[in-house]
Amino acid sequence: MDKRNVGWWKVLGMAVVITSFIACKKAPMEQGNVILDSIPTALGAKTFLALGDSYTIGQSVEEAQRFPNQAAAMLRSEGFNISAPRIIAATGWTTGNLLNALNSNPPSGTYDMVTLLIGVNNQYQGRSLSEYKTEFGQLLAMAIQYAGNNRRKVVVLSIPDYGVTPFAAGSDRARIAEEIDYFNMAAKTIASSNSVSFLDITAISREAANDQSLITYDGLHPSGKQYKRWADLLVPMLRSSF
Repeated sequence: MDKRNVGWWKVLGMAVVITSFIACKKAPMEQGNVILDSIPTALGAKTFLALGDSYTIGQSVEEAQRFPNQAAAMLRSEGFNISAPRIIAATGWTTGNLLNALNSNPPSGTYDMVTLLIGVNNQYQGRSLSEYKTEFGQLLAMAIQYAGNNRRKVVVLSIPDYGVTPFAAGSDRARIAEEIDYFNMAAKTIASSNSVSFLDITAISREAANDQSLITYDGLHPSGKQYKRWADLLVPMLRSSF
């Protein structure tokens, strides 16, 4: 394949990813895009459940570059026996989509670590903050249950700001930032009222306005480099739950 064809396929790949993000405004992603990793757990290994949307599955990056996978790898490098993360997420999911997936096919057993990152598609689709608060509260209660009702094992991650990405060119970036801040304040308040740790990664995401290496080739989602920054902050919080 010559260079012109390689360039064409790269552009086509970007178009597909961005079209998927836009399409979620009209309808949820197909169930086939749900990731339900069910990798056998080694004897005595600590288990990790990650709940969310495209930011959790690491849209447009390799599996090893997803933030849950990078966090697990870091813990293994410290000598901990950590199983591959189980990820329940899909590109385009809102809080309602995640709730439906968990109610339809709830994960069995309990986990030593649980993360929850959800809400960007609520904001993008113009869904109400009150709806988000209600559904996020329900999701957090489920996450706590999956952690064996041990709140120390649950971490909520804030919603990144996609308004700084090339995808949002021509959009009202200030409005996007303001609305994401409102959603994050709601998530932080709900996490705090449930004695659950809250990790702010929004500030890191906003650095992409001046550092394109933090964005992957699709012009929208975080790169493995940005996910590494998230994992660096997440690992100490996960470690403290052991």
